[in-house]
Amino acid sequence: MNKVYPSAAEALAGIVKDGQMLAVGGFGLCGIPEALIDALQATGVKGLTVISNNAGVDNFGLGKLLATRQIKKMISSYVGENKEFERQYLSGELELEFTPQGTLAEKLRAGGSGIPAFFTKTGVGTIVAEGKETREFDGQLYVMERSLVPEVSLVKAYIADKSGNLVFRKTARNFNPNVAMAGRVTVVEVEKIVETGELDPDQIHLPGIFVHRIVLNATPEKRIEQRTVRPSA
Repeated sequence: MNKVYPSAAEALAGIVKDGQMLAVGGFGLCGIPEALIDALQATGVKGLTVISNNAGVDNFGLGKLLATRQIKKMISSYVGENKEFERQYLSGELELEFTPQGTLAEKLRAGGSGIPAFFTKTGVGTIVAEGKETREFDGQLYVMERSLVPEVSLVKAYIADKSGNLVFRKTARNFNPNVAMAGRVTVVEVEKIVETGELDPDQIHLPGIFVHRIVLNATPEKRIEQRTVRPSA
């Protein structure tokens, strides 16, 4: 089955709409689906709930969707690099469900695995646990977390074959496999597409059963979030 679409805009056609819950891969600016975020912005859909480790930076990544007020709620674990995020949240324009990073990853992995909820010690006794069920196991208190199943997931990978089998590149893998697993419809942006059968099965990081649409972005910007250098000798 060929899952390749000719453009990011066409890959999103008919599957995104106002008020949806979406998940977006990436960690900071590493491994973010740049072309798909731009295409999502161009659709003009609004009232979105977006699950992502963070919200990019001002005017790049998910920061673009904050600038155009298309996001009404973020489910995130880190938000410290985006001044517009801070402004909208503090002014009451943006809802935030703050989630510990490991818990967020597990909520997505569980959602993709058909597990509706799980118990974790993370957050017990803090505001993270407010309003949630708690239970004792072996003398320790745990909080129940519901899994996440977004309507659409936007993912970045390095290589895909036409059936959607994926290979990620180094740390750009980050949240992307869990985001891909969780989505009811998963759209993947890749730098290279090969024929089905060309990838070594032992080297595939995520099987194509989790992928519905693929789009090629051979030259992503890959912006560096915080460039750190040392003086030359």
